[in-house]
Amino acid sequence: MKKILKARELSSFLFLVVLFLIVGILNPSFLTAGNIIACFNDSVVYIIVSVGMAFAIFIGEIDVSVGANLGFTATVVGCMLRDGQNWAVAFLTGILIGAAIGLFNGWGVAVMNVPSLIFTLGTNGVMRGMMYVYTGGAWVENLPAEFKQLYTMPLAGSITVSFTVTAVIVVVVHLLLKHTKRGRYFIAVGDNPAGATLVGIPAVRTKVVAYVVCGIFAAVSGIVFSSRVGFVTATSGNGYEMKAVAACVLGGISLSGGVGSVIGASIGAVIMASISRLLVFMELGSTYDNTITGVMLLAIVVVDALMQRRTAEMNRRQRLAARTGSADFGKGGNA
Repeated sequence: MKKILKARELSSFLFLVVLFLIVGILNPSFLTAGNIIACFNDSVVYIIVSVGMAFAIFIGEIDVSVGANLGFTATVVGCMLRDGQNWAVAFLTGILIGAAIGLFNGWGVAVMNVPSLIFTLGTNGVMRGMMYVYTGGAWVENLPAEFKQLYTMPLAGSITVSFTVTAVIVVVVHLLLKHTKRGRYFIAVGDNPAGATLVGIPAVRTKVVAYVVCGIFAAVSGIVFSSRVGFVTATSGNGYEMKAVAACVLGGISLSGGVGSVIGASIGAVIMASISRLLVFMELGSTYDNTITGVMLLAIVVVDALMQRRTAEMNRRQRLAARTGSADFGKGGNA
């Protein structure tokens, strides 16, 4: 019970519950099963891209190219489906694109030691430019009707198949990270890269793998995005990187790396995805969405920095107390 109460994911979940209750108090019509389930169903794209971002943050880095990765993958897959290409081939192509982008980012950050913010920002610009070149700036429309219905396909009541599959994937990834040796490498590298290397953990390879996984999840989110929206524009995916970072930090993942879980990132993603719907019930325009996201991100980052400073200070005091106690014990022994 103590372990559960200390879990960062619990704080994120309680924040989500309180947020729903506040909106429900302001507008009682919100607190219905249909609206609550809709918040979760609408969060699928955010959850997928946030889980991928979590891998980059676990290792103490960041990937601001996930939005462009999402958009470019959605563009390519959308064009292939529109032109009658086999679905499996189109999906596999999209996943390979995401993996290639992730591998490129991993090479730049882990092997070339370029700051992750700078390198992935450059990748973001390249991918955005490629989207315009690939489509000529035109929208990708007329996607197959069956493909557009995949996102909203119901499983049980109002719960969709897409959300159910996403939830299962998140649980599986969480178990792999927590209960497998290689899964724990990501947290270890983020917590102490030099120490991880000393105990035999391949830090460079782990960082590359983290970026590849991040790229694959971003690509999958792009495929799901195109199914949900039904079309793709040259600006698709803009802003998703900020929401993914906010979702991860809101879910209890430390920006310095080494702390957090994909469960927390998923809960944070549900919160971020619900903002637009909550604004409607609060009778506020969707123009406040980005403002609220930015304010939440700033607040979370400040709180995370204060918590890290407090933890570092407590650890320093404990080390000092231990050394002082040892010194006193030694003097007493000599006496």
